[in-house]
Amino acid sequence: MSDQISMAWSSLRLSCAAVFLIFATAPSALASDAQSFSQWFKYAPSITNEWVISGSNTDPLRVELHRKDSEGSPKKVFVLYPRPSSAYDTAITEILRVFAVKEINVDLTVVNFEVNDALAKAALDEAQRTKAELIIAMGSESTDWLYKHYRGGSIPIVTVCSKDPVQLGQMKDYETGSGNNFAFTSLNVPVEVQMAYVEELRPKLKNLAVLVDSKNISAVKTQGEPIANYAKQKGVQVIWGSVANPDNAREELAKIIPSAVSAMRKTDPDLSESLFWVTGSTSVFREIHTINQYSGRVPVVSVVPEIVTQGEDSAVLAIGVSFESNAQLAAVYATRILRGVSPGELKVGIVSPPDIAISFLKAHQIGMRVPFGFFEIAGFVYDYEGRAVRVANKAEPAASQ
Repeated sequence: MSDQISMAWSSLRLSCAAVFLIFATAPSALASDAQSFSQWFKYAPSITNEWVISGSNTDPLRVELHRKDSEGSPKKVFVLYPRPSSAYDTAITEILRVFAVKEINVDLTVVNFEVNDALAKAALDEAQRTKAELIIAMGSESTDWLYKHYRGGSIPIVTVCSKDPVQLGQMKDYETGSGNNFAFTSLNVPVEVQMAYVEELRPKLKNLAVLVDSKNISAVKTQGEPIANYAKQKGVQVIWGSVANPDNAREELAKIIPSAVSAMRKTDPDLSESLFWVTGSTSVFREIHTINQYSGRVPVVSVVPEIVTQGEDSAVLAIGVSFESNAQLAAVYATRILRGVSPGELKVGIVSPPDIAISFLKAHQIGMRVPFGFFEIAGFVYDYEGRAVRVANKAEPAASQ
């Protein structure tokens, strides 16, 4: 299978072995203040058919997973979480399913390091002490920490739910492997590919409002700035909508969106040649209700397919990589490494073609015509009433123990 992945993932439903996921262990002084693991570690209910999941009596930032009815000596895999995220809920569910189907005998210890250097170091120390055979870096923050502190280390690392490593300077290109202990996957779609779809949707695009969280540096650098620079080169006016405080995103977006619409009307009075572009900044895309409330008839397009969903609180279109597809690819990379492939030989894992998601309910509401070609290839389609009519590889709702 080519490492520059072109995947038909609908056939990929793997059963689990046991994985040892590592998120940093919390010192006893902090344990009493930490949340129980059920508040940050969630998964699809069916996972318990294959896995025994247990927390620690003394450390709420730690979870152990063991494969049911496994035989022999399991491999140890660490997964590092930086914080709770619905994206990580989807990713861990898919990783566990892949390990189960591939029947790799592994144990999993999951640790949430809460973006704390001391906790991350404690987790890494444990991984080395226990001779872990793999670390899974969950999210860009975990990837960044491990890249800075453990690049060239003895334990292989696979990244998941992480932004593009080439644009972040972690890899020199897409054609060669890292040459070290990292095997990267990417949540990003090349900007030229995304803009080809945008140009089909809006051939005479005049305004593009890019919505980002200024504190989410990886989203800014890999999803915000590339699309903005590309659009500017094409003569499109770019309106930069940046949330300064993610905890106050709703209130800020309630001002950013109307201001952007006002700016669009100066060159596009009927708003027929304008778009909102929602990056993979959690603080931004979780406020899709607010964005829709003020965007009027301007289409809201996202790089996150999961933001196109049932009902009213949905983007009209997404062109990107779903957390599920990325996690499946990362799990395949992890499986290959556990079977002996060197991580440094693996090219950046890219999902191609991108995942397309469409809400015909939102399209009808704003009077947007969806090109037939989009419908043909879309993996996620919701009808004029907002009901799912095509949902490829849809994960179950996440659950917690």
